[in-house]
Amino acid sequence: MGEVDPAFIQDPEHRPKLSPIQAEGIPIIDLSPITNQTVSDPSSIEGLVKETGNACKEWGFFQVINHGVSLTLRQRIEKASRMFFAQSLEEKKKVSRDETSLIGYYDTELTKNVRDWKEVFDFLAKDPTFIPLSSDEHDVRLTQWTNASPEYPSNFRDVIKEYIEEVEKLSFKLMELIALSLGLAAKRFEEFFIKEQTSFLRFNHYPPCPYPHLALGVGRHKDGGALTILAQDEVGGLEVKRKSDQEWVRVKPTPDAYIINVGDIIQVWSNDLYESVEHRVMVNSEKERFSIPFFFNPAHDTEVKPLEEMINEQNPSKYRAFKWGKFLVHRKGSNFKKQNVENIQIYHYKIAERKTD
Repeated sequence: MGEVDPAFIQDPEHRPKLSPIQAEGIPIIDLSPITNQTVSDPSSIEGLVKETGNACKEWGFFQVINHGVSLTLRQRIEKASRMFFAQSLEEKKKVSRDETSLIGYYDTELTKNVRDWKEVFDFLAKDPTFIPLSSDEHDVRLTQWTNASPEYPSNFRDVIKEYIEEVEKLSFKLMELIALSLGLAAKRFEEFFIKEQTSFLRFNHYPPCPYPHLALGVGRHKDGGALTILAQDEVGGLEVKRKSDQEWVRVKPTPDAYIINVGDIIQVWSNDLYESVEHRVMVNSEKERFSIPFFFNPAHDTEVKPLEEMINEQNPSKYRAFKWGKFLVHRKGSNFKKQNVENIQIYHYKIAERKTD
């Protein structure tokens, strides 16, 4: 196979185990009480809220079925994704991201300064999306990111827009369940997303990898936004760090389910009641893998801090406020450029606990 490109090699302590632990107990939540058009029974919604809260608390990850997104639409977008990535590199590079708009095709993404074994295509939910020009907190200038327009497949843009509309509806429903599970009003989070968002859809393609013991499709990381809604194919490869024992466990694909995970913003809003959990993606030496995550993110000018309902004298705020847009720009920039320092994380905004006598 020749020499391994050192850019892809994980440090020994982060290399994958080739016989992973299959995850037992990642909750599968049936959303039919809220997606069924018939009048729902209040007690079944109450049960759903409780299940959601337990899943967020114990795992930070869960799967949903009967979620209301049409299977035909999902099949159409998965087919379009395969067609797009099957093109020559020259064709794909026609819709490459550039320095001004960090959206489009890319194949050299870094996670924790190590190159990921994958290629991606990003597409914004709102076009244009307004974003701070820099991560400098004193710089008030804005810029806008816009979508690239792939020529192939010819219906790609239309299918993407239709799909985003559906997963966005699902995101709002899930945010209501999460709000209720925290004892908040159902629509508590709506204000952060309703006028503007920085949400985007990502298409991932992980080609077969000749050295799956050394590389990862995506290195260990936490999602910086509010919520991630992931469609993965039957090949699988997602691993989650189990909170109970810090072991990496494989999430077995459930047909037609979505995998949901809580992002850093919900961790801060909930004042650490819910936790954004580390996860990574294994590669496969024989099979290619496709996945499509939707990152549900608030408007750039959202000030992220623990919600006032989540703090009191006994449980003071654990985080300093930060501007989401600045965090996002900082994070996006370092995903594509090797840095000498660690990428920005929410714990950089953590308030040191005061000791009481």
